[in-house]
Amino acid sequence: MTVLEALEEGLGPMSLTSIAVACGMQPSKTHRYLVSLVRAGMVAQSPDSGLYDMGPALRRLGAEALRRMDEVGLVSQHLPGLRDRSGHAVNLAVWGDHGPVVVRWDYGSYALPITVRVGATMPLLASSIGRVYLAYLPATLTEPVLRAQSQDGGVKSRPGEIESIRTATRRTGWALTSGGVVPGVSSLAAPVFTTGDSLPLVVAIVLPARHATDELVETLAAELLAATSAMSAELGHAQQAAKPGRRRKAAREP
Repeated sequence: MTVLEALEEGLGPMSLTSIAVACGMQPSKTHRYLVSLVRAGMVAQSPDSGLYDMGPALRRLGAEALRRMDEVGLVSQHLPGLRDRSGHAVNLAVWGDHGPVVVRWDYGSYALPITVRVGATMPLLASSIGRVYLAYLPATLTEPVLRAQSQDGGVKSRPGEIESIRTATRRTGWALTSGGVVPGVSSLAAPVFTTGDSLPLVVAIVLPARHATDELVETLAAELLAATSAMSAELGHAQQAAKPGRRRKAAREP
């Protein structure tokens, strides 16, 4: 498993020496493992370069693991822990035909002036969930939804606002809104990345706006990023955890 993990982290074909160094083993010992893994089809060696890479049996294993994976179910298992650690309500959203759709809502310790129905569609500009999708989805998906929501009486974007949201959210890894959907409610959200071409999921922490001090928001953002990073890793996405930054003013609506 150490050899296979070294190949994964190498992000491409590797030499025996490179694999041995990554494993912290002698080349002779590493070579014995590689011989067995090649025989099992887990590793393949190029006849031209002599470099090692993942083999056909490992690709079949990965494909079957992805086929069996329930992304929403796996992420949902993390939500009660995040709720208990933060003390606040958490929710999970997926991308639907008309924008972000809430598929799970776990209430926290603090009463909120809102009851969110599972299946509700969230606005792109006014919600932290929507802003995360604006940052990480291509414009070909988000622009038609933005137009439809503005025509239905939603918030209209100002010149340069979308790009500002995208830049700020990508820089810190999370988005914050306050009062955009319901007065007196603040929400911060971060993406959960999946594998392949699957669209990201979004997890949000929701709290009374009166509690959303700069210090608490930073603490919750760190907790949220740690949780979503763990969720992304469980879904098979190799991701570097973003660092929460002080961007409260940039994240709020005017």
